Amino acid sequence: MGTSTAYSGPGGDTPLIPSWLEPDTAAPIPTNPPDLQSPDTVPQAPEDRPALILPADPNRFRGVRTNLTKFARSGGTDKASLGRAVSKYISQASGGPRQATLRMGASRQAGAALYSFLSSVQENGVRETLRQLNLESLAGRPINDVFLGLADHICPDGGTVDEGIAREAFIETMVELTEQGLTDLDALTPSQIQTVFEMFATHAIEARLCNDIGTKTVMMPANAQAAIMLQGQLRDFIRNGVSDALAKALEETPVLTQNQVLSFVDSVYERAFGILQILGDTEANQ
Repeated sequence: MGTSTAYSGPGGDTPLIPSWLEPDTAAPIPTNPPDLQSPDTVPQAPEDRPALILPADPNRFRGVRTNLTKFARSGGTDKASLGRAVSKYISQASGGPRQATLRMGASRQAGAALYSFLSSVQENGVRETLRQLNLESLAGRPINDVFLGLADHICPDGGTVDEGIAREAFIETMVELTEQGLTDLDALTPSQIQTVFEMFATHAIEARLCNDIGTKTVMMPANAQAAIMLQGQLRDFIRNGVSDALAKALEETPVLTQNQVLSFVDSVYERAFGILQILGDTEANQ
């Protein structure tokens, strides 16, 4: 629904976990790194997450597309169809919250790298954090310039749809930061760091969903403003789930070591998908 990487969607028989998703090898930026190359600073993915390629129902996206089209045609008033679409996307099309998290692919790595960078900025300052990345020349520049300079470190553009989703979410987050007036990285509070990560995870889930179902197969209003309004409603729905998930994850793990960051990000995604499925079912049954 309006994402720049949108395409016609995968075939229904595409595996639930595509074989081209990147393995867990990218290292987030350390929060307090004495040595960026030290093996002790590289977060490890949980050992119980095998690389799965599961068979899929060739019609698994049909219900999601049908309900999103109903929601769009209602002009945003049919909240039951929106809830049903999100719930079906997680429970049926993706195979549940755990599988939906694995489908996030590069957005898991990028989310961990972003969270680590922001945590390091708060602890060590912008200049020192950028120096560790050989990007000290960006110190003192506007936040958009800093984020553009960080793009290749946070979400390298390798050309796959999955990597494009992560990069798009990062850019959308950068735009939203400016719109909300968050311009001083050195002055970021813990609450604002959470907000930035929340923005990124929301954009990543939205882009993943839209690319999976294929926006060209969802009947959208011809009026551009109406389409933007509908996309905003979907984004707000997702944001509520991500916000609750992040709050719960931080309650359990308020202080993270470097090796915990990727697992923490995975837990936020998995909780968010679980919450969104429940919210969707509740909305559908009202």
